[in-house]
Amino acid sequence: MRVHTKTAGVMAVIGASIMWALEPVVAKLSYENADFLQTSTIRAIFVTLTAFVYVLFTRRNALFIQKKNIPPLIYLAVVGTLFADVLYFYALTEIPVVNAVLLGHMQPVFIILIAFFVLKEETLSRFDYLGVLCMMGAGFLVTTRTAGNLASLQFGTVGDALVLFATVSWATTAIAVKKYLSTMHAGVLTFYRFLFASLAFVAYACATHSFSLSNPYQVLVGVIVGVGTILYYEGLKRIKAAQVSALELATPFFAAVLGFFILGEFITIMQAAGIAMLFVGIYLLSRKEEAIIKL
Repeated sequence: MRVHTKTAGVMAVIGASIMWALEPVVAKLSYENADFLQTSTIRAIFVTLTAFVYVLFTRRNALFIQKKNIPPLIYLAVVGTLFADVLYFYALTEIPVVNAVLLGHMQPVFIILIAFFVLKEETLSRFDYLGVLCMMGAGFLVTTRTAGNLASLQFGTVGDALVLFATVSWATTAIAVKKYLSTMHAGVLTFYRFLFASLAFVAYACATHSFSLSNPYQVLVGVIVGVGTILYYEGLKRIKAAQVSALELATPFFAAVLGFFILGEFITIMQAAGIAMLFVGIYLLSRKEEAIIKL
């Protein structure tokens, strides 16, 4: 029986949300006997292999790409994987999973701000302003964590700041995909992004004699990210961007649950309030897009 396009899109994004929640948990498990760079290297290799298998079974000829697509793909590899992903994985050694996941999901804020101030492509509505404020408030509550930290003016850690830097970088890659690679097959996009990054990771690991497969979690996190990235791009093709953003809000919830049961990480009342504010912020940011689609 054929699955309806919208239903398939919803299922794909929910699947991606589960993968995004699993990623930091499994990455932390891999740190028991490996550092973040070793895990990043193995992860990139297995994301590449996962994407390659997906392309072989869905659209083998798509692996042949045009020269004009190479520069933006290299940008994704360098900024999105070699820089942002490595920052994120290092930050996971310092901060709880829920902090990393929620701050990573503030991408819509930076995408809107970059499009408005740098690219000069969009105007901001009142819903955009309110949504941005809500999501900034969500980040503030999650990183501050407790009323005691707020009273002593402790608004987060270096790890939180690193995830924010990574989030800004991911936002620029999202814009690059939208402008230059929007028609590219999801598996091919994932394959080349992580292939180029893998080459750099392996070259560094060989030069420093640090290449090693220390535990199965390193492989598992690569497969998880590969599956999640493909599901995300496939979902984006089938449903509205506003719906994708709303469905992705399941990720912080899944991350909080997994972080508690697997890693023993607790969330505070302020952090729970921050997750709720994230929902409100995404809803407000979605209002403008829905209005445009109805026209």
